[in-house]
Order: sequence, then structure tokens, then C-alpha cells
Amino acid sequence: MASDQRLTGGGPDGNERLTAAAGVLLLVLLAVLGVTIVRIGQLLWLHLFLGMLLIGPVLLKLASTGYRFARYYTANPPYRRKGPPATPMRLLAPLVVLSTVVVFGSGVALLFAGPSSRSTLFPIHKFSFFAWLALTGLHVLGHLADLPAPLRADYGGAGKGLAGLSGRQPGRDGRMLSLAGMLVAGLVLAVLVIPEFGPWVNGFHGFHHH
Repeated sequence: MASDQRLTGGGPDGNERLTAAAGVLLLVLLAVLGVTIVRIGQLLWLHLFLGMLLIGPVLLKLASTGYRFARYYTANPPYRRKGPPATPMRLLAPLVVLSTVVVFGSGVALLFAGPSSRSTLFPIHKFSFFAWLALTGLHVLGHLADLPAPLRADYGGAGKGLAGLSGRQPGRDGRMLSLAGMLVAGLVLAVLVIPEFGPWVNGFHGFHHH
């Protein structure tokens, strides 16, 4: 039972902590991705690599928020007591998810279709990126004040009011495994598709950044 609690415990609070940790991981990776966009000519290979690596953490973030959504709207008592996100965030969420799917889907399609697909797929990738950037920026700003508390609960060491040592937080081991697992999954995926980078990197001619 104790091992089950370490891996799957936590309920709504654990879900919030996983979502917050996944969000911070994405912010760090996206900041690096932003650098590659500014210098796409020199860093196209890294842009492609990070784009694939991000798929794992993005899926984890979508899964954790989707799980809360499903549990709340299927009337699970702990999640109903926790309450829904603020109304503006709930209205924004479907747009964030849609733009995320389009920007990453078009990016993957571009990678595998090769440079010959630029005239058709690149405009979709470019404009969905702008939409995604704006929507994700609003999403981050809306949740920024909520990040420190759940992060401290799992990673802040012993703290008063945090139910003792962070290592004893129910489900903490499972959340850490989920984060590490999806990051490694993204890394493996990125490494596997490196051969697809060749046509883009070798055939780079006047490729403008987003």
C-alpha cells in the first residue's frame, strides 16, 4: 500500500503538482527552442531536435490537464471539491490544446515530408506557431502565480505546512518517474529521427525564422 501511495497517490493535489512540474519543464525547453528560432540558420538542427524532444513533455502536460478535466466532469468527489480552474483559463484551454496539436503536428509533417513540402506545410506551421505562442503566453501568465506552491510541495524539501518531508508526499515518486519517463521518451524519439534532419540542414537556403 505504501508503495502504491508513492507511485499513484496524491489525488487532485498530486495532479496539480505534476501539471506544474511539467509546465516548468516545458518553459525551460521552450526558452531554448526560442533561441533556435531567433537563429534558425545556424541552429536548425537543434530546432528540429528540440521539437521532437518536446513531444514527450507536451503529451504529459496534456494528459495531466486532461485527466483533471475528465475527473472533474465525471463528478469525482475529490476533484469536484478541488473545483475547476478559473473560467478564463477553462475557455482558453481548448484553444491552447488545438494550437499545440497543429503546431507540433505540422512540424512533424514538415520534418518527414522534407523541404519540398515548405510551400504547403510551412505556412501552417508558421501561423499556428504565432497563435500557439500567444495562447500559451496567456496560459502561462494565468497560472504563473499558482506554480510555486505545488512545486515546493514536491521539491522544496521539508517545509512547514507542506505535510512534512517532500519525499513523503503521496505519489511523488510516480510523478518524478512520469516526468523523467516522458523526457527520456522525447529524447529517444528525437535521436531516432536525426537521419530525417539531413535534407533540411543540408538543403537550407534562405530559411527564415518564425
